[in-house]
Amino acid sequence: MSDGFEPSMSRRAFVRSAMFGTVIVALGGGSYVLASEDEERKARADKRPDGRARLPPGQYLLKRIRPMGGTEGDPSPGGFRLRVHGEVEQPFTIDFAELLKMTQVDRVCDVHCVTKWTALDTKWTGVKLADLAARAKVKPAARHVIFEAAAGYTANVPLREALAPNVIVAHKYEGVPLARAHGAPVRVVVPDLYFWKSAKWITGVRFVASDRPGYWETRGYHNHADPWKEERYG
Repeated sequence: MSDGFEPSMSRRAFVRSAMFGTVIVALGGGSYVLASEDEERKARADKRPDGRARLPPGQYLLKRIRPMGGTEGDPSPGGFRLRVHGEVEQPFTIDFAELLKMTQVDRVCDVHCVTKWTALDTKWTGVKLADLAARAKVKPAARHVIFEAAAGYTANVPLREALAPNVIVAHKYEGVPLARAHGAPVRVVVPDLYFWKSAKWITGVRFVASDRPGYWETRGYHNHADPWKEERYG
């Protein structure tokens, strides 16, 4: 499985542990940097191009993304295979070397986890999902995308949102290859939905005509996962 909900500390609990400004906090066995209250206040005031606040309701701000666990896949680039299939005219499978031969893009985006943390201006490098879709020639019948990952994990996203320019199949985070805990060698990044939709250790992209709720969606999570509507649970 991939990123999902777990109990999280409130910002007040974080702040109580602070001595000066930014706080180093222990979450899930690691240390993570909590943004200052001024940075968080600015993020709440800042607006995206669509008019929504950069920091969705109910979220607190971290300096960097944190690993969220899950059943890991093979982290070696040599073992990577990505199958693009389903409602497509030309299904194909590519390895890591072939992925790197495709047009590479950098995307700077904010990501939001259902456990209530947000990280701003995260930088990812990879291939646009829209480019993979174009190569496969998605059929008009397709309405949804199912991301397939290690240990049978899946996450579903409406086709229109999956093909947005900021959705990529990423192999680098902040300019370096993905760490194992972040889904090495390749993960999906769908920044405008809660982060569990950004499947780690990805193995397949399947285009389907009918929606098929994934691992967390069948366990009580919201089927869509819009952070600004706080679509945490179904």
